[in-house]
Amino acid sequence: MKATGIVRRIDDLGRVVIPKEIRRTMRIREGDPLEIFTDRDGEVILKKYSPIGELGNFATQYAETLAKTSGHIICITDKDSVIAVSGVPKKEFADKKVSSDIEKIMQEKTTFLVKPGDERKISIVEDADNKYAAGVVVPIISEGDTVGSVVFLSTDPNVHMGEVESKLAQSAAGFLGKQLELTNFKTKYYDLKLVNFIDNYIHLF
Repeated sequence: MKATGIVRRIDDLGRVVIPKEIRRTMRIREGDPLEIFTDRDGEVILKKYSPIGELGNFATQYAETLAKTSGHIICITDKDSVIAVSGVPKKEFADKKVSSDIEKIMQEKTTFLVKPGDERKISIVEDADNKYAAGVVVPIISEGDTVGSVVFLSTDPNVHMGEVESKLAQSAAGFLGKQLELTNFKTKYYDLKLVNFIDNYIHLF
């Protein structure tokens, strides 16, 4: 853990402001969820929460299936980094920060497709090798919010992706978004069941 030397006071509502410099460096945006951890030494740790990262192995398996089906390299990202990759060695992309190009596409919540003759080259991660370029990028939307993206890419400049790849990526992004919504629904359902159980239990006394 790295000390910043910055001290902030908690206000009367229990709030503390994360300095702008840290928010910019760590890519913490307004509305982003943060997980709170504590340890035995009295430390309180804030960690960026990645809903799509919760799918973990499932996202990896899904990326592998997409790669086999499409014949292309597949990356699945959250809002900040690549969480699953198939078709190339994982060290090429895994856990690396997504590029500003991918961030912009996610913010716009629209499908990006490189068309024949389009000379734009969309990089996947920061400081990436230029041999990799995205052909299709589809944001993953869950409960109205962008939580990540599905990216189809290739190393061959002569490979052009079209409607088939676009539909595959859209289906994948839609499926992953629904999986997150289902997971959230189950969590809320069991939380409600627990609250009702406790409430009923208390009323017995």
